[in-house]
Order: sequence, then structure tokens, then C-alpha cells
Amino acid sequence: MKIVPLFRAALLVSAVSLIPATTAGLAAVDARSSAQFERLATVYQLVKLRYVEKADDAKLEEGAIDGMLASLDPHSSYLSGATMQRLNTMIDGNYSGLGLSVVMDDGAVKVVSPMRGSPAATAGIKAGDYITHLDGKLIYGGDLDDAVAQMRGEAGSKIRLTIFRAGRDQPFDVTVTRGVIQLEPVTWELKDNIGVITVNEFSHDVGKDVNKAITDLKAKSGGKLEGLVLDLRENPGGELEEAVGLSDLFLTKGDIVSQRGRDSSEDEYFKAESMFPGDMAKGLPLVVLIDSGSASASEIVAGALQDQHRALIMGERSFGKGSVQSLFFLDRSRTSAVKITTARYYTPSGRSVQEGGIDPDIRVPQLSDPDAARRSELSVRESDLRHHLVNEASLDDKKLENDRQADPRFKMTPDQLKTKGIKDFQLYYALETLHRTAAGVPVKRK
Repeated sequence: MKIVPLFRAALLVSAVSLIPATTAGLAAVDARSSAQFERLATVYQLVKLRYVEKADDAKLEEGAIDGMLASLDPHSSYLSGATMQRLNTMIDGNYSGLGLSVVMDDGAVKVVSPMRGSPAATAGIKAGDYITHLDGKLIYGGDLDDAVAQMRGEAGSKIRLTIFRAGRDQPFDVTVTRGVIQLEPVTWELKDNIGVITVNEFSHDVGKDVNKAITDLKAKSGGKLEGLVLDLRENPGGELEEAVGLSDLFLTKGDIVSQRGRDSSEDEYFKAESMFPGDMAKGLPLVVLIDSGSASASEIVAGALQDQHRALIMGERSFGKGSVQSLFFLDRSRTSAVKITTARYYTPSGRSVQEGGIDPDIRVPQLSDPDAARRSELSVRESDLRHHLVNEASLDDKKLENDRQADPRFKMTPDQLKTKGIKDFQLYYALETLHRTAAGVPVKRK
């Protein structure tokens, strides 16, 4: 089981540091905040003296840290114990389970996305589903760690999930056989001389893997490659360096992304030609697919390629996570850490994608999914999260809802697409667009 807020696949981590025991900066903060810390100490003493049961010091300490970070924004958090263990498991690269990204949403376990090819995806679990029962046992209102532990298990064993899905009148059961989840950040295939490269997360060496994919696709096509589709749908992000590297594969000049913090002296600009020389797909048209699950590092890539007019962005508006998190370990054994938002990032043209996300050049709904329209209405993006950072450009909320309006150009039903053998309409439309481009038919951006 893969918990998005805790693992690097969902983080845009700019730095990993060990906090020193004392620094001049921390000392200054302490001096200015002594009155506030006195209040905190008073509450601690009251709890220790008057709470109906004896309070555990470690529990109180972790609760105070949790509350402090939770009050900042949705992406700042405290990691320790089981959460740190799962982080290490994910970084190791494989585990036994269902292959789901989940979060706790108002007491309910919500599916962010199933990993492509995972047991959960094969069984038909979809992004936006709510899991209410495990083997008939109600988990609503429970602990996320406990739910995750129940869904983990030996490969080959089965578990019954009760699912509530928007668009369905009644909950339904799905039995999933657990498997060994091998993380495959990059996969690719050739479809009628068009290369389709899917990036599932921005973990280590993604840039190199995509470069390898391009080389392999050129060879398999016999030198007749007509174009590329870079699929970033349901990709929650990952390492900043890999987002820069992937963008740099296709760019030869200019900025890729900039990150700006509270102190302007710490601003950073990441430029093309810093990791990969030249355009590895020179002369080939490129379509980038995004949706509401494309966040963070995915938005950096889409924004850079869109601003520099290197790719046609297609699909649906992205998640809108335009902030950078840094991970600070609190001890040398690395058993606990805090993840804090330290900067915002901006596309080459100076756009912040915070709240608004990346708007595609051509909006294409996922018509092949019978529940897509209803799930889109109830989808959660950055702007829906409590305490989210506000975009400095003061975006109009009504404009953010435009992508939920029906497009009269796309009228085919899922059943009609099924009879034509089209299982993924967004990918089908991207491939058709590239075929038309190869045939000399111009494609217009909106």
C-alpha cells in the first residue's frame, strides 16, 4: 500500500537535511517566541496534572508537532515510527500489497490512484473510490495506518474491499489478490510508429530511463518514429532533480523551473542543457497527457514544455501543487523527520501553478470511463485542501471550474468507444493527433 502524502512519489523534495542541535537562527526564533512557548508549556502542564488519565510524554510531544505542522499547509507533516518505516519500504522499491495510493479524507480511506498494472488496477479500483470495509469490517473513522496494515499481506492472499464510487447508487465489493509490487517509474511501448512513454513517478534516474525509452523506440520503429506521447496522468510527482532532467531531455535553451522561498537569496533557477545536451527527440512532435492526478514534478515538466512550446499539453487540468517541500531529519538515526514547505515554484514564463494547475492546450475528457464525468465533479485538487497556500495571482474560482464543463466536441459514449475497441480515449486522441500531424494536418492550440 502506497500512502501518497508520506512517500517521495508524492513529494517535491528540494533538500534533505539533519537539523543541528543549536543554531543562531533557532536561538533567535526562540528568543522572539518565548511568550508563545510559555503558553504551550502551560497547556502541557495542565494536561499532565488534570487529564482524566495519565498522559504519555512522547504522545503529547508528537501531537504538538503534528498540530503545529498541520496548521501550516496540507504538505507539511511529521514523520516517525510506522510512517518512516513505510517511507523506507517504498524507497527500497518493492513490497507486497495492492498497489494503491490512498489518503484519509474526512475519516474515509480514499484512493488517489492505483498503480498501473497493479493488482488493484487489474481488479478495477479507480481514482476517487472510497474504501469503506475490508473483509466486511468497517474502517470508516479509523486509523489510516491500521487500514494500510490490513491491506498489506503475502502475495497470493486475497482481501475483499467494499467500494463507494461516485456515479454508482450502491456500494459494491471487489476481491483483490495481493501481489509483489515492483515499482516501475517508467514504461514504454510502440503503437503504430508512435512511442508512448508512461512516467508513473519521479524517482531516481527517471530522466535516464526516458532517454533510454526514446532510443529503444527509435530502434523498434526502424527509424520511422512519428512522434511521442509522454503520459503523466495520475503521476503525483517526486524528485525535483528528475523533473528538471526529464524536461531537459526535450529543451535546448531557457529556464525549466524556478523556486522562490521567503528569502530571495535562496531563490534557484534551473535551466535547459544542465543535465542532457540537445533535444533527444529532435524533430519529433510531442504530446504530454495530464489529468487531475498530475501533480508537483509532473506539473513542472508540463509547464516547462508548454511555456517553451515544445509539446502539446492534452487531457485535463492538473492538480495544482506549486510548492516545494524539504525533509529535515530530527536525529542522526533518521527515525523521525519533519517535511516543511520551503518554497513555491514557477514555470519559465513566471506562472505559479499553485491552486490553478496546468491548463491543457487541448482539453480531452476520459470518455472511455463511464464514471469519469461524475468523478471529475467530485475530484479533489490542491485548491480543495484545507490550509492550502493561496496563489499570489488571486485566481478566479469560477475559471478553475471551466474544465468541468462538457465539451460539445466529445459526445461518444463509453459503450460506443468499447465497440470500437477504444479503452483509453485520452491516449487514443493523443495518438490520432500525432498521426494527423505526421500527415501534415496542422493542430491548433486553444
